[in-house]
Amino acid sequence: MAKIVVMGAGLGGVACAYEMKKKVGGGHQVTLVGSSPYFEFTPSNPGMLVGWRTAPQTRVGREKPLAAKDIAWVPRLVQAIDAQGSRLTLDDGTGLDYDYLVIATGPKLAFEEVPGLGPKGFTQSVCTHGHALQAWEQYQQFVQSPGPVVVGAAAGASCFGPAYETAMILDTDLRRRKIRDRVPMVFVTPEPYIGHMGLGGVGDSKGLMESEMRQRHITWITNAKITGVEDGVMTVAEHGEDGTVRKEHRLPFRYSMVIPAFKGVDPVAAVPELCNPRGFVLIDEHQRSKKFRNIFSAGVCVAIPPVEVTPVGTGAPKTGYMIESMVSAICENVAAELNGKPATARATWNAICLADFGDTGAAFVALPQIPPRNVTWAKQGKWVHVAKVAFEKYFLRKVKTGSVAPVYEKYVLSTIGIESLKQ
Repeated sequence: MAKIVVMGAGLGGVACAYEMKKKVGGGHQVTLVGSSPYFEFTPSNPGMLVGWRTAPQTRVGREKPLAAKDIAWVPRLVQAIDAQGSRLTLDDGTGLDYDYLVIATGPKLAFEEVPGLGPKGFTQSVCTHGHALQAWEQYQQFVQSPGPVVVGAAAGASCFGPAYETAMILDTDLRRRKIRDRVPMVFVTPEPYIGHMGLGGVGDSKGLMESEMRQRHITWITNAKITGVEDGVMTVAEHGEDGTVRKEHRLPFRYSMVIPAFKGVDPVAAVPELCNPRGFVLIDEHQRSKKFRNIFSAGVCVAIPPVEVTPVGTGAPKTGYMIESMVSAICENVAAELNGKPATARATWNAICLADFGDTGAAFVALPQIPPRNVTWAKQGKWVHVAKVAFEKYFLRKVKTGSVAPVYEKYVLSTIGIESLKQ
């Protein structure tokens, strides 16, 4: 009996545990390791910032659904990985052996790289449920005494969708409260242009997003590097195409939300030869570690080079369907090896993004994520807002029931050319 341990219990980890168990069957042990008793649907966090969603609405208890699928649940943090000895050390001092390890931890949030950034500094975050709840507490105080708002992402960020969503949702909520006219709003991003998304643009995302922001009276600074944050003031260096600083901005704010740069989590980054200098896991085309044959990885924690060089550093996003694609490849490959066959499955890395703007939204599809692409388009409409809310409910139900992608889901996606594995 093989011991398969999934480290990290977010979107990628939960999906991997369920799919792995289905693939390998009852003859092998699947264990999920994570610190929180709840699965939290982080794509809903921008809505939590303004009070549209609550924590109970966007989370599911883990223990019962996992037990129903015969998946062991270990509610602990991993302190260290002994990759040579195939053993994890947990935060209570106990050990956990594995034959295969899947690293799906998500990122470490590198707020410390910008002085004053983050919930312990002077800006808010929507990267975790806890952060979003704190942002909501601060927002309730803000609307009593509104003023300038700054939203955006720090240099090195690799997930821009939540920043755009936050700006648009704030605009929508402030208009509903009839105080939008008292809130000048600036969007700050390391992207070379609005709608770049860390993907080099998707279809006409530049024109679509610029138009949306103009209509909402949101100004922007691109090629921007946040250099420091004080109480009520953000310092931003705007760069030219040659990478030199062309202008320094001091932006006043009463409320701010900024996505930080990402790094690999400490116990993963500490393993020699497992990761790149930022702590992201180096993988081959089969999602396997380039150094350790029994370690696989999926999600934000894997090393993917930027799609292009930009004046200010931007990372490539690794979210949503792309993660599910990685997970499917890992499960296929582990199951193949357990059956004495070689690992051959490769993820498509197709990217699907539904950006909820509160009263409307934008959908982006990049097949594959990294150019050149077979399919690329961006569309806008109220249907995206409805679809995002529906997807939240749908995904939480999948977690509650312990189901992997149902047949109808795969059929719908395949009809528009979206597949999880390369043929």
